[in-house]
Amino acid sequence: MRNAVFLDRDGVLNRADVRDGRPYPPASLDELEILPGVKRACEALRASGFFLVVVTNQPDIARGKQSTQAVDDINEYLKRELQLDAVRVCAHDDADRCNCRKPAPGLLLDSARDFDIDMRHSFLVGDRWRDIEAGRQAGVRTILIDYQYSEKRVEPDQIVQNLAQAADWILTQTVAEVSS
Repeated sequence: MRNAVFLDRDGVLNRADVRDGRPYPPASLDELEILPGVKRACEALRASGFFLVVVTNQPDIARGKQSTQAVDDINEYLKRELQLDAVRVCAHDDADRCNCRKPAPGLLLDSARDFDIDMRHSFLVGDRWRDIEAGRQAGVRTILIDYQYSEKRVEPDQIVQNLAQAADWILTQTVAEVSS
């Protein structure tokens, strides 16, 4: 089995547009901006043997505000630029009551099954309560990149300011496990 780091997309890998205390995804590839330190963090995690899986809610597809093609273009670009192993998308809205829309753990659990991932030694990095709750339900350790959004909070295992800090914490945890 392999260890993985599950990564939310908007606010973790790329800049989210924050309006009224809530994050919104880029509308197109032209608006995409990879956050500082993200490429180095992904390289460090990959070099340590982690399988990198993006798990992202994209409800604007179901709401008719975003095309599947635009989301696919952004995801393919990120996958190529950051050498990500997989990207899993939930294109549903809350009303759809699917098992893949975070805070449900479906994207993570399906990835664990499909890619033979050991959830006990895996992590999730997100910037919203939905990410953290999905990670908790899936049985992985959770790291919140805290932007102080105006929304519900769920306590993660660790709070950081960016993906580089999250990667450092993950690598510290991994070293501690190997030494004990």
